[in-house]
Amino acid sequence: MAKGRILVGGLHHESDTFNPITTGRDDVWVLRGEELLSPEREDAASGIIHTLLEAGYEVVPSLLARAVPNGEWERELYEELRDELLDKVRASLPLDAICLALHGSMRVRELGEAEGDILDSLRAICPGIPIYSSLDMHATVTERMLLNADGFVGYKCAPHTDTFETGAAAARMTIAALEKGIKPQMAAVHIPFLVAGEQSETSVPPMSFLTEKLREYERKDGVLACSFLLGFPWADTYENGVTCLVVAYSNAARYAKELSEMFWASRHEFCFYNETHEPAVCIEEAKRSLKEGVYPVVISDSGDNPTAGSSQDVTNFLKLILKDGELRRLSPPLIYQGFYDPALCRAAMESGVGGKVSGTLGAAFDKKKSTPLLLKDARVLALRKDWEGAAYKGVDLALLDVYGVSVVVTSRHAGCYDPEMMRALGVKPEEQKVIVVKLGYLEPEIRAIARRSMMALTDGSSDEVFSRLEYRNLRRPVFPLDGDEAEGPELVFGEDTQD
Repeated sequence: MAKGRILVGGLHHESDTFNPITTGRDDVWVLRGEELLSPEREDAASGIIHTLLEAGYEVVPSLLARAVPNGEWERELYEELRDELLDKVRASLPLDAICLALHGSMRVRELGEAEGDILDSLRAICPGIPIYSSLDMHATVTERMLLNADGFVGYKCAPHTDTFETGAAAARMTIAALEKGIKPQMAAVHIPFLVAGEQSETSVPPMSFLTEKLREYERKDGVLACSFLLGFPWADTYENGVTCLVVAYSNAARYAKELSEMFWASRHEFCFYNETHEPAVCIEEAKRSLKEGVYPVVISDSGDNPTAGSSQDVTNFLKLILKDGELRRLSPPLIYQGFYDPALCRAAMESGVGGKVSGTLGAAFDKKKSTPLLLKDARVLALRKDWEGAAYKGVDLALLDVYGVSVVVTSRHAGCYDPEMMRALGVKPEEQKVIVVKLGYLEPEIRAIARRSMMALTDGSSDEVFSRLEYRNLRRPVFPLDGDEAEGPELVFGEDTQD
């Protein structure tokens, strides 16, 4: 007989408020009921489910909805999925606990934060049972989240290689709440600091040191979880910034403050640790590498990174490349991965391989940060229908010859981090001289190909230069936008006692 009944589910999305695209029904991938129990996935929800089942609990699966990072969600779609989750909770009562896989930086048009709304609604239905959740490292922790959950634990690795383990940690907290019968303390300290993932990989200082401190504190007696939740800098929200969150049976506030002071003391150490330049300098450096025989050169178009929620259709860096005669005459051609332009992709599919398309490329959605590139007789080099490597749903791919540059065009908003996208179109990335990807820091698969990699500080909704973004709601002062005017860490949740 099972020890207890625990409902599992979640909605998981990183929402860029500077991106004009609305995340809609065609962007979202949903698993329901028994689909959640598939052993093939290695995400946070799977870590939760595996751990609960192994401990002898009955898992009540609800739904898990995800999408590639993008703009804010369409309200009607969000409310439909939220209400489906809530209906499943009501239909499954009585429950002993709820354990969720949430992101923490999901936003909804005309509504605001999703996680606080979900947790508030769940707590109204289940006022007395434990509610725990895993969070993405880039979660933005809000008051509503803290008031309506018993504990959170965030990813500790960037890139996020520990999602399964983090889900398992959330499940262990849930089990402890049921088996010990003791509600732990939760404390949160807000740190007024904006930082992008490209300055906070956990394999290098200062995050390597700070992450080890989290693990050191988790080894203390009575400590369940310690997390640095970095916020999401491309969301203009009041509560954005870093949160140090501790769940423990005692001393939670003291530990959270100690860890926060360590983080704050390290704020000047955060920097771009990979080679980073303005766009024009990246082009000149790429040409220098070619002369020295050092290639493939991989350049990240970081300001328009769809895996950070940008629109994937800003054309400025491509236009700069096209102005350069040398990079338009490479053999094999420079490959640019890739632009979200469903109309152009559809036209290429209709034309077929060897056919030609005219019209425009890019700025189909974000018309503020760039303008379309006019195309005349762009030849279709390759096509791939329903490729599944870059999105939760299949995506059509087209490879076009755009004035000497091979440009990947996608039918859906899709991550561009995977070299398999090029291979799906017959391109051998290892044999390329220059590759441009709409990405920030390089994922391991494409980093392994590069003999030299650079990040270009380009324009877009994931602009790494925060001063170029129009923050209107963000609480100020904040570091680094306001320098050391920012006042430092502040305990925002939990009792400030000498326990």
